[in-house]
Amino acid sequence: MPTPQESRRRVRTYDPARTWRALRAQVGHVRVAVRGLTGEQWKWPSGLPGWDVRLLVVHMVRQVEAVGALLEAEPPPTGARTAGLDAWALGTAGIAAELDASTRAQEARTADPLVALDAAAEGLAALEGEATRGDRLVPAPFGAMRASDFLVTRLVELVVHGDDLARATGVEVGLDRQAVAAAVRVLADALAAKAPGNSVEVRVPPYAAVQCVEGPRHTRGTPPNVVETDPVTWLRLAAGRATFADEVDAARVSASGERADLAPHLPVLG
Repeated sequence: MPTPQESRRRVRTYDPARTWRALRAQVGHVRVAVRGLTGEQWKWPSGLPGWDVRLLVVHMVRQVEAVGALLEAEPPPTGARTAGLDAWALGTAGIAAELDASTRAQEARTADPLVALDAAAEGLAALEGEATRGDRLVPAPFGAMRASDFLVTRLVELVVHGDDLARATGVEVGLDRQAVAAAVRVLADALAAKAPGNSVEVRVPPYAAVQCVEGPRHTRGTPPNVVETDPVTWLRLAAGRATFADEVDAARVSASGERADLAPHLPVLG
């Protein structure tokens, strides 16, 4: 069932088959990039506090492995209340310390992150049927979640962390168009849930446009407060990799109107 915030607005849905294809494609892009890392690059700072590139790659391995792990876990009871994508995006900050600790524990057990990534990627092939079933629930961190929605969260993770990897190492990480589209939309919708309202329109062409922030609602024509940016800049803002003021100063974000400062509402992903 949708949360109270979700029930007051349209809840976006994602086609499971397209999501699956995008996930396989994005995992493939990450594998190619990781194969291109040199010995020294594994030790470079990842850009995330306290994490080097090796730890970042292990974290990405975990995002892929999580699909199989949750499908193998005891399923939630029939009729269980489900958590949506907004709950997942906005809840990640609350488990940041737990994720850090579990990633470090897995890194200590991992002899070769590339081998682990290849194994996780190859293991996906057998999971498609269960992962894309519309009625299949998994026990996600914030409650029961549709398996097909959990796949969408993997797209967000791999796109955001793929960008982290590219910025940290200079190695190109390909971005699947459908994966980027889903990541942009999930995080735009999460912003609308975090700061509900209709006074600001946030545009991330060609993928998303949402209204948010309390205040006067426009009824027609151009809204009085508009924020517009490109997909990659939006992902960095929403994930806390960039600040709103810096991106405005760099002309990567255009913001017009007295309510168009999104800084108080960012990031949306912990």
